Amino acid sequence: MPDESTTPDLEEAFRRALEAFNRGDIDAAVSIWAPDAVYHLAAGGFAVVEGDSVTEPGSIRKLWEGLTASFDAAEFDSEEFIDLGGGVTFSVVAMRGKPRGGSSFVEIRFGFVSSWRDGRIARARNYTDVEEARAAAERLAKERR
Repeated sequence: MPDESTTPDLEEAFRRALEAFNRGDIDAAVSIWAPDAVYHLAAGGFAVVEGDSVTEPGSIRKLWEGLTASFDAAEFDSEEFIDLGGGVTFSVVAMRGKPRGGSSFVEIRFGFVSSWRDGRIARARNYTDVEEARAAAERLAKERR
């Protein structure tokens, strides 16, 4: 019997977390984040918390709960995902939603750079410029090799 890989499939974990958010399962959606995770949000992005990082216990949960409360409907889709090695991933994410009380849908596309530890996101940053995010992810992965 061949040895099974002990390396978690980061893309699968990321996809499952987005699917959980899309079906309203916040517990499953936030389970991808390490308990001490830091999440830097891009300026001008869809942030629903003040400041540029989420560091207090439960803040990432509060971010997702706040986002859910801000929209009558919201959905995330990973358009691209690349595991660059060294625990670094890059993805392009589209968020589509109908703001609460609004009549039209909005769409935001952003680059998402993550560093993983033990199969969970330890640090992440959104970039409004996808190519800037890609370059940042490549630099980070190179530093970690």
